[in-house]
Amino acid sequence: MDTLKLLKKLTAAGALSGCEDALHNDLRTILEQYGEVRTDGMKNIFCTFGQGPHFLLDAHMDEIGLIVTSITDDGFLKFSASGGVDRRFLPASEVTVLGKRRLRGVICSVPPHLRSNKEKKVNDISDLAVDIGFSKDEAEKLVEPGDRILFHHQFDELCGSKVVSNCLDDRCGVASLLLTLDRLKKIPAKITVMISAQEEVGTRGATAGAFSVDADEAICVDVSFGYSPQCSKEDCGMVSGGAMIGFSPVLDKEISRSLVKCAEKNHIPYQKEIMNGKTGTNADVITVSKSGVKCGLISIPLRYMHTPSEVIDVKDVEATADLIAAYISERAGEWNA
Repeated sequence: MDTLKLLKKLTAAGALSGCEDALHNDLRTILEQYGEVRTDGMKNIFCTFGQGPHFLLDAHMDEIGLIVTSITDDGFLKFSASGGVDRRFLPASEVTVLGKRRLRGVICSVPPHLRSNKEKKVNDISDLAVDIGFSKDEAEKLVEPGDRILFHHQFDELCGSKVVSNCLDDRCGVASLLLTLDRLKKIPAKITVMISAQEEVGTRGATAGAFSVDADEAICVDVSFGYSPQCSKEDCGMVSGGAMIGFSPVLDKEISRSLVKCAEKNHIPYQKEIMNGKTGTNADVITVSKSGVKCGLISIPLRYMHTPSEVIDVKDVEATADLIAAYISERAGEWNA
């Protein structure tokens, strides 16, 4: 698969938490080439193939967004957040309202000329609204409370091998799993790929989905903080620095160490990510599924998380795929020795 084309395809569809259907057909088309595909009640998608030790691979497909709460007398749409929306970037953001038909809109912003020196605080979401250009009567014919709002999707290439788009969290993780499929087919192991739903609203999809899979080990792929100015290097990984291998009390330390050894042995670029507790990813719930699952975490460094302009390096996605394939190949060989 061409990584750039794959990322562009995966980021084109709007898949808000709980409304992931728009991405299902594309995922099924790819996954059905490799194994048995099923979907559960949470809208997680699974693909299972192979025989031997059972590995669960997870990445989430959903993205953050907004939900309409009311329509003002002036025709503006009031809204609330769906997932961990950073309210600092909301004013003037372009959005798409998923009403009776798709409607373009923009979140209201006060011009700097009309703001007093005292008005420097970040807006509360309750103070904001979406302008779709309609009166109240016109808006009510097409929009109602409960309709969802997407941030504008636009995928672009930056210099070198970097790209920018919204929802790269965690479509780039999904891409890394899809990139491994051809190589995993040749490995003497049973593989279940879980493209999980509703991670952004509380790891709900993986909580239910992992319970249906009797895996011997699991690897979760998500994004983590990529360094940029105003960030602390101690809190971040480096974009273009390779796959971020997680070390945390909730992760299996032997898997974490083995991932490092595997990366070094196969000359795969990597960096360590040290966490002092929960990871904030699906790994937190996969590890405690049923009687417990040994779980590792690989993250892709990403700048400007939970904004409409997330930035990653395509090479980090490919390094993550290389590491997953190399690790499972080695572990399956040990298991079958």
